[in-house]
Parts: sequence; structure tokens; C-alpha cells
Amino acid sequence: MRVSLHAVGRLKAGPERELADRYAERFARAGPQLGLEWGGTMETPEGRAKSAPERMREEAEALRAHRKPGSALFLLDERGRDLSSPDLATRIGDLRDGGRRDLLFAIGGADGHDPSLRGEADLLLSFGRATWPHQIVRVLLAEQLYRAVTILGGHPYHRA
Repeated sequence: MRVSLHAVGRLKAGPERELADRYAERFARAGPQLGLEWGGTMETPEGRAKSAPERMREEAEALRAHRKPGSALFLLDERGRDLSSPDLATRIGDLRDGGRRDLLFAIGGADGHDPSLRGEADLLLSFGRATWPHQIVRVLLAEQLYRAVTILGGHPYHRA
């Protein structure tokens, strides 16, 4: 199963990008033996509309343009479920084992995700009740994806 990330906004060069890339590379190296392939990160610009609902619609359309038909969609959303690392790994493994070919994680813009997109999601995922900068969320997600691979593979990286 190919696992990809769609993010609104660009992650500029710097320590956050280096750390996110490091975990993505680890996922890319460890994932194939478990049937998980890193599909990369797609970045789209923030919407330029004047109102938040219009910006969210623009950003949702950009995501839909990148999403492959039939792919599972996990949205990072402050109203989402706060899963443990093993629970997230299980969700990913179940999709893979169920024959899904693609899984797309999406980080929305500053206004969040369009309500219609939330309705299409297979999972709304939260990294807690705190508000995190998008750069930090990218790092957290990349690390959790690598951690999921290690959990699914029985590697001791995750010590619960």
C-alpha cells in the first residue's frame, strides 16, 4: 500500500524539514518489506479566497485533484480521534491487509478542512487537544508513520 501526505503550505528548509524528511526516509527504507511504500509529500499553496469557507473549499479541491480513486483518506483534524501509536499502526495495517492500494494523510490549511472533505474521510486524526504549528504536525506525522512501520514489523523502536 502506498502511503502519501498532502499538506497545505510549504515546509521551508530548516530543522523541521530535515526531521520530517529523516522520518520519511526511514519509513521508505523499512516499509516495503511490510507492504508499505512511501508515496511522498504533495504540497499545495494556501487558498487565496477572502473568506475562510472559500479558502477551505479551494484547498479541498486541490487535495481531491491529488487523491487517487479508491484511496483511504486520513485527515489531521483537531476534532479527530486521538489514537495511540499502536492503534494507528493497526489502522494502517488493516487497510493494507484489506487490499487498499493507497492511503493519503492530509494536513489542512490554517482554517482547517472543508466540512465536505471531513465527510469523505476514513479517519479524522488528532495529535491531542493542543494546537500545533503545521511544521510540527508534519514532523509528528512523519515520526508516527515510521513508528507504525516499526510496530507492524515488530522492531523494538516502539517500547510500550
